[in-house]
Amino acid sequence: MATLAGLEANEDAVVLKVNADGELKRRLFSLGLRKSSHVRVKAVSLNKSTMEIETGACMLALRFEEAKKIEVEKI
Repeated sequence: MATLAGLEANEDAVVLKVNADGELKRRLFSLGLRKSSHVRVKAVSLNKSTMEIETGACMLALRFEEAKKIEVEKI
């Protein structure tokens, strides 16, 4: 299983599943990060604590712990 946390900068993927609950799941969905969404990793912090992703017209900053909950397929 590949997760969003495993991608490097400038890699593209499609979201397969969001394994989050409650407020985190609602926040991700409201920002456009849901099943079948196309995402692109724009940048990864040097200490691998956060990453910047683009989905649709939104740019998001996610913690790696959050990104580990999002299953993806590289494209």
